[in-house]
Amino acid sequence: VQLQASGGGLVQAGGSLRLSCAASGHTFSNYVMAWFRQAPGKERDFVATISRNSSKSYCADSVNGRFAISRDNAKNMVYLQMNSLKPEDTAVYSCAAKWSIYSGRYFIGPDDYPYWGRGTLVTVSS
Repeated sequence: VQLQASGGGLVQAGGSLRLSCAASGHTFSNYVMAWFRQAPGKERDFVATISRNSSKSYCADSVNGRFAISRDNAKNMVYLQMNSLKPEDTAVYSCAAKWSIYSGRYFIGPDDYPYWGRGTLVTVSS
């Protein structure tokens, strides 16, 4: 599956952005999806994940209550709505996919995901 993230940009602290990730090449509904981010000089961190059928999702503590992940299997898209952005949210955000036989499971480790898209930069100014 091929993935392409978009929607990044420069935003002031407290603002909002919605990231999108377009998938192609395989049956999108067979894949668990996730967002990760990597700030300059830091390791890649888990942000959010969503199960194949959207029945389950999970966000990292650092973004819980501010970010929300969703997907539209009919459009082969996954989204990350980011609200109340903080300067520490500045990072390159990447979407990732994992084929799974289970419709209601998700995964939070970067090593769980074999497919990655090119990231999109989010910069939050103070």
